[in-house]
Amino acid sequence: MGQIVSLSFLLGVLALSSIFGVYADSPYKYLDWNITYGIRSPLGVRQRVILINGKFPGPTFDCDTNDNIFLTIHNNLREPFLMTWNGVWQRKASWQDGVLGTNCPIPAGSSWTYRMQTKDQIGTYMYFPSTGMQRADGGFGAFNIHRRPQHVPLPYPVPAGEFTLIVGDWFHTGPQFKNGVADMLKFKMDNGYGMPMPDGLLINGKPSGTTFTGRARKTYLLRVSNVGILASINIRIQGHSMELVEVEGSHVLQEVYDSLDVHPGQSMSVLVTLNGGVEDYYIVTSTRFMKKTRKATAILRYKGSNIRPSGPLPVGPTYQVHWSMKQARTFRWNLTANAARPNPQGTYRYGGIQITKTIILGNSANKRRYGVNNISYVNPTTPLKLADHYHIPGVFDLKTSRDKPTPGPMVLGTAVYDLALHDFVEIVFQNDEDTTQSWHLDGHNFFVVAFGANQWSPRMRRKYNMVDAVWRSTVQVYQKSWTVVLVSLDNKGMWNLRSAIWHRQYLGQQVYFRVWNDEPSLRTENNIPSNVLKCGKAAK
Repeated sequence: MGQIVSLSFLLGVLALSSIFGVYADSPYKYLDWNITYGIRSPLGVRQRVILINGKFPGPTFDCDTNDNIFLTIHNNLREPFLMTWNGVWQRKASWQDGVLGTNCPIPAGSSWTYRMQTKDQIGTYMYFPSTGMQRADGGFGAFNIHRRPQHVPLPYPVPAGEFTLIVGDWFHTGPQFKNGVADMLKFKMDNGYGMPMPDGLLINGKPSGTTFTGRARKTYLLRVSNVGILASINIRIQGHSMELVEVEGSHVLQEVYDSLDVHPGQSMSVLVTLNGGVEDYYIVTSTRFMKKTRKATAILRYKGSNIRPSGPLPVGPTYQVHWSMKQARTFRWNLTANAARPNPQGTYRYGGIQITKTIILGNSANKRRYGVNNISYVNPTTPLKLADHYHIPGVFDLKTSRDKPTPGPMVLGTAVYDLALHDFVEIVFQNDEDTTQSWHLDGHNFFVVAFGANQWSPRMRRKYNMVDAVWRSTVQVYQKSWTVVLVSLDNKGMWNLRSAIWHRQYLGQQVYFRVWNDEPSLRTENNIPSNVLKCGKAAK
């Protein structure tokens, strides 16, 4: 009897490993998140927000690299809900990506379990709702993936502790909108009113008063994520400098900065040494590239301090775009440091890989919609991933996508790029508008090889950084400028490339990459989950 039980258990573990891509020698984490509405006053105005287990922002998600995660979302809202994991790869599993192209939304009053592994990742990330404009109501938080000390050394001394800063813009609701910011913004977007400017900024859900306490002469790691939907944000600390050490999972050359720009959807980590007097100091965030500056403050407190912080607040950069672009060029990959993988990052010589495809993505806009290369994306009722898996016709057409800006009127469509597994793709983001943009690719990191002003042309390739460009998943594209990234499409699946300026994504500024080969193997992609939700044409 004991042999039968042991064999059944072993077969069960092997089945889980094959279905979910989990590993028996890696820890398991089980979490339950209750998604509810609540009333909070982030900027002194009572309004409805989205809470996770009663918290705004949501709980900080801490785990170690390679952990197997079973996270059950209980949707207690009055509308469908999805959660996405910004920058956290779903290795071989776009089924767990949590966007409308890959998942049916979780119906109101029901639950669904995400099953994923933080495979080969260490770093600072975030999560947030991806359905409609729900992200503007909250439901966001930090997702921190730690190293396993026995496996991966740090390229700097182990800090005395960590602080997590969730920064972002926030909006008031008018008296006619009782159901939160998301409903207000949806009404404005759907009726062509345009996106309003934020009313303020928040640090960990508050415009001021959040306090982080440390000991004098000790060094601390600050994890910073911009969960906002519109504003680029600058962060600085009164009387202290910041040593940048990590950007969305990549260790970087440890340059020292007085202030840092963090654009929507971006995350980074800095070291701060408490080498001042034993007192309190301001941490300041302020908006960038806006005529009217919004600010939020927090407090860095030395243990034992009885001296409150005093002004003036440290001054941030002015409007100049060039200053920010110059700073961005200083973010370089640390080729001598280990990543989550056992091999050094520098052994991956991306500069020697031949580019297989170039895609030039130009912003498109009219009074009611945004788009890419004059195609404004429309979410079909059937997720692309389900339609692809079940060979359901009429959901998307691989011939719809365009590889370069196309003149003429903007059209509605479901743009999906047909790309092969292991393609090495050059993506040019061309921004001819007067606002700074931000773009994110799910399921992958890319090498940010160049920023430039005006129009990109092939001769710009001579200026690419082909040695130590930072490897990340979200990149800014400055006004009247361009940005180029190189990406190795080594993660099979259906992956969302979107504007991180959320109203632009909502109104059609996104596409999908179908990264594909015809090999049905668990080495390249996990099986469809047993608990997959089905909707649209897949419901049958």
